Amino acid sequence: MSLFRRSEPLHIRLAREGGLDLNGAEPAPTRPAWDEPGIHGRQRAREWDTVATVEAPDLTGERVEFVALSPAAIVVAEGDTEIDPLIQAVERSIQPPYRAEAVRRDGSLWAVAARRVEIVRLPNVDGEEIELSSHEGERTLLVDGEPAFGSIPALERPEHVVRARRIDGDAWEIETSPL
Repeated sequence: MSLFRRSEPLHIRLAREGGLDLNGAEPAPTRPAWDEPGIHGRQRAREWDTVATVEAPDLTGERVEFVALSPAAIVVAEGDTEIDPLIQAVERSIQPPYRAEAVRRDGSLWAVAARRVEIVRLPNVDGEEIELSSHEGERTLLVDGEPAFGSIPALERPEHVVRARRIDGDAWEIETSPL
């Protein structure tokens, strides 16, 4: 037997001497546990800026969706229009402009959630949805999913994708994502 050769691997001998019974089996290889449950990766972006519960006995239906352009301008997209209790609950935490959704929880108890939005005024613009992307000098403008020509200066952002959705009249909600 040579001087540097071992009859058994060192980790097996150390495990045996330490009282660990491997039964001669090799331990499982160490590898990243990407497929095992746990916390890894990036967290999801926060969807809501505020969440509240409120008693609203006079509110009808099961769901309400609305946008507050200003304290005096509320646009209800879905549901009952008598939403003062919901507005008051949201505006304890954030001020307009915001988009909010509320759902009935139990009887007259409602859960309402809202997030801040960016609003722009785009007079004389057709369509309901706009997407404008700008990357390395190339611009692409889509109106309601169809290619369009021209320019909308209020939406121009270099190296970004800007999505706009009409709220009411010339008021549009925009979402900006860097490229």
